Amino acid sequence: MRSEIEEAVLLLQQGGDQALEQALALLQNTVFSFSMRICGQRQDAEDTMQEVLVKSLPQLAKFDSPKALLVWFYKVAKTRCLMSRRRSKFAPKEALSLEELMPDRQELERLSGDGTINPESLAIRSEAADRLREAIQRLPPQYRIVLVLRDMEGLTDEEVAEITGLRSGTVRVRLHRARLFVRKELVKARIFQLGPSSRLTSSEVRTEEMPKPARCKAMFAELSDYLDQQLDSSLCDKLQKHLEGCSPCKAFLASLEATILECRKSPAEHPSNERATSARKEFMKNYSRVTAILR
Repeated sequence: MRSEIEEAVLLLQQGGDQALEQALALLQNTVFSFSMRICGQRQDAEDTMQEVLVKSLPQLAKFDSPKALLVWFYKVAKTRCLMSRRRSKFAPKEALSLEELMPDRQELERLSGDGTINPESLAIRSEAADRLREAIQRLPPQYRIVLVLRDMEGLTDEEVAEITGLRSGTVRVRLHRARLFVRKELVKARIFQLGPSSRLTSSEVRTEEMPKPARCKAMFAELSDYLDQQLDSSLCDKLQKHLEGCSPCKAFLASLEATILECRKSPAEHPSNERATSARKEFMKNYSRVTAILR
């Protein structure tokens, strides 16, 4: 759960104009950052921030649970973002297919030739942040929402399920395919490059030991659960055994993990001071009147 939400609830419980204004600033930052990641447009994100604040006017005094406030805010922001977002001309028209997101034999061979990489030694080019934003905007909305909430906003699977109305299993499936899609986009943009500490070199991989994609296919559906430590022990042991004998798959896993790390460390964006301050002043002007009526 975002720490800003917990802090905002504590400030709201304190009461007083100063605490209320501080809480509003935290909530504004949360809604704006999320909206920028979904909408990709500053104007849309600031409009969403403003609308969510307006809708929260009669609700805010009722929240005494950080989780309840978090779920409500993200639900309202998500709905508003999806209604207002300008559709990218690059966005896929259909649902993401796991088959299309998996590497083919050529990519496995390239990974084998590059050596086995790991997230810690994977250097990211300077334009990665821009490429990452572009890749996320190319995701179909139903996948983008899950990826942003889970890997960029730091929510749990259960919180994402409650906000989106999806089953937890569906959240996991969409999250994995969204991660694979973003990884594939970053690879196409050629922003990954090997660092000097890669564990294996190409001379350590013999051509005759190259796996066939069919032998690796079953592994790819489980990689996110493996990285998130959600595989049961028998499946985890099976996947680890496969990875020990398959350096291309190990390299692929490392590039997927590096993609996830890039999402998680992506910096939050903030609204302009002028727009945020104006919105808070307008909210403060009406808050006391509305809460007095509701008592």
